[in-house]
Amino acid sequence: MKIAVNNESLSILELILNASLLVQLVMLILVVASLVSWTVIFTKSISLKKLRKEADDFEADFWSGGELNGLYRRCTESGAEPVGMTGIFVAGYREYSRLTGNASLERADLVEGVQRAMRVAMSREVEALESRLPFLATVGSTSPYVGLFGTVWGIMNSFCISLFSLGIIIIYNF
Repeated sequence: MKIAVNNESLSILELILNASLLVQLVMLILVVASLVSWTVIFTKSISLKKLRKEADDFEADFWSGGELNGLYRRCTESGAEPVGMTGIFVAGYREYSRLTGNASLERADLVEGVQRAMRVAMSREVEALESRLPFLATVGSTSPYVGLFGTVWGIMNSFCISLFSLGIIIIYNF
């Protein structure tokens, strides 16, 4: 897109290059923040789709009526640390296996220990899902003000250029 002003052609690139250093810095900050934000959005989207599929697969496996020992083995056979619902199940099953070796432990204490292990695993999963969301919130709430600052600064520079090139500024009272 080109704009003709006084027989001069200004492209968007020329406007950016002719802007003051501060305005260029503001534009650079906004472009970088936008690129990082879109990267976070796309990686989160891909991650959430993958986790949803894994959760659906695990849930189908869990409710199929199979033995929990077999499910635990299938969940841990890959060697990688399980995530999502699988990770919560594995944490609970490990704690259950550890606590069932203690014959003096009452059933209520066993259940409480398993629930605690599963709550901790769930908290870790939620924390992983929420990572980088504060960055998106910060960028989303501050970018309009940073852009407005750059716009105002550019307008102020325009008036200064007009003042020096014309020699006067005319103020109209309506």
